[in-house]
Amino acid sequence: MDGYRKSLKKVWHFIWEDNSAWSWIVNIALAFVLIKFVVYPGLGFILSTTHPVVAVVSESMEHNSDFGSWWEKSGKWYESNSIMKGDFTKFPSKSGFNKGDIMVLKGKNPENMMVGDIIVFWSARKDPIIHRVVKKWQENGIYYFQTKGDNNPNSISDIALDETRISQEQIVGNAVFRIPFLGYIKIWFVDIIGFLRDAVQKG
Repeated sequence: MDGYRKSLKKVWHFIWEDNSAWSWIVNIALAFVLIKFVVYPGLGFILSTTHPVVAVVSESMEHNSDFGSWWEKSGKWYESNSIMKGDFTKFPSKSGFNKGDIMVLKGKNPENMMVGDIIVFWSARKDPIIHRVVKKWQENGIYYFQTKGDNNPNSISDIALDETRISQEQIVGNAVFRIPFLGYIKIWFVDIIGFLRDAVQKG
């Protein structure tokens, strides 16, 4: 028993008090495991979604100016689709958000999702898409949505991404909270992994 306690004390000291490089590596690995397998699933259970936190990896929702200037440039599309400036000012994240932001999601009944909401959904692309709902309708008891990135000229419709007809089964959740720029940690990590993978393949 004494030997077991001594071993535990050594491990505890190594993880929490040792300042060596190996101790830092172990700490990072433990943090990753805790977030991936404990914190993330726990948040998903509480928020009723498989993806409670997502990083914004594109600039499709950026406004790059104050709301008035952005509307002068982009408002015609919304007006032609029956969304007036007064309507838009009442939408969540009316000034958009930036690449590198973290968005906290909550699962929501499609029946309660409204035009103007920010939703995350799956398409044929690798990563989920986070855009704003601009249309909603129902067919045979199933809700469908059209979305658009605030910074995009139109809704995208191609083989990899057709956001003109998103079924309720594709939806992950809707954004309820924004944490600015924290998502760059994930973006940089993915870029580094991709760079290393390409270097190994070329080597």
